[in-house]
Amino acid sequence: MRTGIATVCLSGTLKEKMQACAIAGFDGIEIFEQDLVTSPLSPEDVRKMAADLGLGLDLYQPFRDFDSVSEEILQENLRRADAKFRLMSRLGMDTILVCTNVGTATIDDDDLRAEQLGRLAELAGDHGVKVAYEALAWGKYVNDYEHAHRLVEAVDHPNLGTCLDSFHILSRDWDTAPIEAIKPEKIFFVQVADAPKLSMDVLSWSRHYRVFPGEGQFELAKFMGHVARAGYSGPVSLEIFNDVFRQSDVARTAVDAMRSLIWLEEQSAKWLDANAASLTAGGAAGAASGDSLANAAGRRRYPMELATLPKVAEPAGFNFAEVKTDEPAQLETLLGQLGFEFDGRHRTKDVQLWSMGQARVIINEQAPSHSEPAIAALGFDVDSPVIASARAQQLKAPVVPRKVQADEEVFQGIAAPDSTEIFLCQGSPDGTAAWTHEFGEGLEHPSAGTQAVIDHVNLAQPWQHFDEAVLFYTSALALEPQPFAEVPSPSGLVRSQVMVTSDRAVRLVLNLAPVLQQEPGQQGNGARKSYQEHIAFAVDDLVAAARAAQGRGLEFLQIPANYYEDLDARFALEPAFLATLKELNLLYDRDANGEFLHFYTATVGSVFFEMVERRGNYDGYGAPNAPVRHAVQYDAVQYDSLHAHHVHR
Repeated sequence: MRTGIATVCLSGTLKEKMQACAIAGFDGIEIFEQDLVTSPLSPEDVRKMAADLGLGLDLYQPFRDFDSVSEEILQENLRRADAKFRLMSRLGMDTILVCTNVGTATIDDDDLRAEQLGRLAELAGDHGVKVAYEALAWGKYVNDYEHAHRLVEAVDHPNLGTCLDSFHILSRDWDTAPIEAIKPEKIFFVQVADAPKLSMDVLSWSRHYRVFPGEGQFELAKFMGHVARAGYSGPVSLEIFNDVFRQSDVARTAVDAMRSLIWLEEQSAKWLDANAASLTAGGAAGAASGDSLANAAGRRRYPMELATLPKVAEPAGFNFAEVKTDEPAQLETLLGQLGFEFDGRHRTKDVQLWSMGQARVIINEQAPSHSEPAIAALGFDVDSPVIASARAQQLKAPVVPRKVQADEEVFQGIAAPDSTEIFLCQGSPDGTAAWTHEFGEGLEHPSAGTQAVIDHVNLAQPWQHFDEAVLFYTSALALEPQPFAEVPSPSGLVRSQVMVTSDRAVRLVLNLAPVLQQEPGQQGNGARKSYQEHIAFAVDDLVAAARAAQGRGLEFLQIPANYYEDLDARFALEPAFLATLKELNLLYDRDANGEFLHFYTATVGSVFFEMVERRGNYDGYGAPNAPVRHAVQYDAVQYDSLHAHHVHR
């Protein structure tokens, strides 16, 4: 599949955008007119630079408000078009995007539109230019790709074809199956964009909330499957309007964009395999126009070759969680109070291992001086770490180097968008981990200690990398995104995106969190910002675990009495049970499938711990309790910051 991206997707100058696209591995780019107009590079400079970088210049865009106008306005539009065609000749480009009219259309007449588009096609033919006619979802008279293509067919000119844009089609819930009936030679260009499902006007949705494939909720694999079955073999190009992407690092965004197309290519191939029996007559003709023979894998081949990645199963569970700090004393105390056992220190590294049943926490002391505790790494059990790592690397995930000595486990490591290190570990049926033999001289384990597993991990994501993180965990680790939620906190709304395996053995919660903390007296970029993250452990009897932790001196997050009054009003709990919850600062939730009990520890650095008990088939995270937790933590942070400020005055 030939990959492309519109320069409007990225931040920076045209030169910076082109360089980033080449480094990320794109085959070509769309030149967005504003990027050229504001660039000091001449068209000839751009043409040479593209050639030097190995980038094709696939599309010039946009040309707006051409059709459905009076003859006087049409003449002016043809003059504009002639100037753009001459400019394209200097750039060495042969395809231009013409959008259906939004602003100046006054005559709703298909015969007139066809006549005007025919005159444009004639002019384009004189310059050797192809016109890709695109139906904007908010077009005044033409907003449907099938309507736009009927006009293309009516004109019947070799220099006029259709541009298919997934956003304009899927945002209006148009059926994509008719794409297969379009002759492949009349599909001049294909643009793709994903988006979250939102209830708002289509124009605002399009201009601000498009995301890369895999980061939204559109059925893009199905869209691309129909495009492939039509016989299209040209560029598949990203056109993303997103305020965040256009403020983010250009090189990083380009890599994220390329990852999304690699993922989409694989998903589209899977869709074609799964829907081979539903091949339409139009799709069969498209396949026949290319190569209808089956390849070695048995898949029907189309002119558009869709590559696949190494196949991996979803993770079987968490292997470990790692917290990094050069001052581990508070963490050691906290884990001990929770009931974790110290399994010893690593024989060659400044690393500790603590465990409770199959829940393992590593304290990594190899951190810069005065580093507050923070979640640094997660280990996942997978069938084949080497294959899983190869897949992640093909998806542009950076490799995490790790020094090992003889008889030490060789972990396959990759870096997540927020810099969390992800280690792919060889899973074991009994939940044990072979690498634990590298630790020694820990405490004797009791014969029957508390059994626990890592239930979920909550990671805070920087605002500019949130969508990137969703795609990363979806594509590289086969986690499935759930519908996102928004949780109120004293410092703003927290957007929460849950990523899970089908059996819920892995639950990863990504939070787009507001700034939680700013030191008094500090302002602007110099202010210290802190985002809280946590690791949750599931046990069979939370009340017993809480009493034991209390006996070891654990200070629970103090829950307000108002919460328990509200809890009683909502659920009419048995008085003794409610008293136990209040005594131990436990939180509670219930739905039609079961019950959920949990408690939180105080925060150390940016890390705190949670213990949970799931009863029945409860599948949530106690979302109604999240505002309570945020408020209590906010008060604690404000108190600590004020206290520290007064101490150092």
